[in-house]
Amino acid sequence: MKLYSRGQVLFFSLLSAMIVLLFAVGFGLLKPILPRQDSDIVSLQTQQGQSDEFKLVQSEYRVLNTSDLAGFSESERENIAIYDRLNSAVVNITTEIMAINWFLEPVPQEGSSGSGSIISTNGYVLTNNHVIQNAHRVFINLADGSQFEGQLVGVDPENDIAVLKFDPPAGMVLQTINYGDSDSLRVGQKVLAIGNPFALERTLTVGIVSGLGRPIQTSRNRIIRDMIQTDASINPGNSGGPLLDTQGRMIGINTMIYSPSGGSVGIGFAVPVNTAIRVVNEIIQHGKVRRGWIDATVVQIFPGLVRYARLPVDSGLLVSRTRRGGLAERAGLRQGTEPVQYGRSVIYLGGDIITSVNGLKTNTLADLYASLEACKPGDVVSVEIIRGGQTQTLRVTLADREETIN
Repeated sequence: MKLYSRGQVLFFSLLSAMIVLLFAVGFGLLKPILPRQDSDIVSLQTQQGQSDEFKLVQSEYRVLNTSDLAGFSESERENIAIYDRLNSAVVNITTEIMAINWFLEPVPQEGSSGSGSIISTNGYVLTNNHVIQNAHRVFINLADGSQFEGQLVGVDPENDIAVLKFDPPAGMVLQTINYGDSDSLRVGQKVLAIGNPFALERTLTVGIVSGLGRPIQTSRNRIIRDMIQTDASINPGNSGGPLLDTQGRMIGINTMIYSPSGGSVGIGFAVPVNTAIRVVNEIIQHGKVRRGWIDATVVQIFPGLVRYARLPVDSGLLVSRTRRGGLAERAGLRQGTEPVQYGRSVIYLGGDIITSVNGLKTNTLADLYASLEACKPGDVVSVEIIRGGQTQTLRVTLADREETIN
């Protein structure tokens, strides 16, 4: 008979116990212990009714009765009341994008996420364009846990705004956020932000208006004018959520932060709501934002061009060509006549130099985009030019930007 040592006996005993445990888990006799998910909470309610465990979970998300606020300061009561009333009007937006796998096949995968505001009882949602950019599918997640697939109504990349739409079922009453007036804001006034930073749904942060009228350049040819600066903590996931005043009115759409590290350092920016109101109305009516444009091809002046052409200024926009019979030509804007090769492009020298539009300096192409951002086709703008060393002002009717540029 073969004898086993005590260590060998212990090893075989542990091995046998592990095999029995694995069989038990595999056949459902035991369930592995995992962190409880939201789906577990739902199953408790469905299968067991109002169990003690489910009541405990519910109590963690209990909405405070705003009539019982005697122990709080006036500022705290204000914060609590706004949050209780409006947090359900803030949605969590998640996206699905298409990627390519190793076999060069398109496969869906999780995309970006952000926040949004319900702005109408029939399901219109206001958010940032960059939240849903390149998305294959968009999902709108409500405070009660329900999820709807959102349809894209339209976008305005120039102001980083997008409008989505979902269809609430019959009988569902949506809480909405009313618009305020961003033109009446003052530096120092209190503001509140509700959003989903780092997927922590419906988070409230509080701060003040730190600055107004900030022009923020978001790309080579895009500047968002009159941005609201705030120190209310804004982080990834807050994008698209509302910036509120103390009356609970939306005065901005939280859009971006300045951060050397990627986290909030107390410098956040929001698109003013008055800009959003104008853009949203255009998107809902037309599916896009129609903008006016000077019916000409212009070139941003650079040092080499100044030296070569001996230009009288070192910044501005040189009018290279105007469309024959177009609105700019009819207004008296002169194009260049001397063609020169620059890289792969041809620039015509000798034309007018645009220095401002409607009183706004146009040192760069981004300045021109910004000066015409709120203008529509058919609007008449004041264009200051330099011609032959002399300053003149022309009245130019704008063409449709989409038709002119494309």
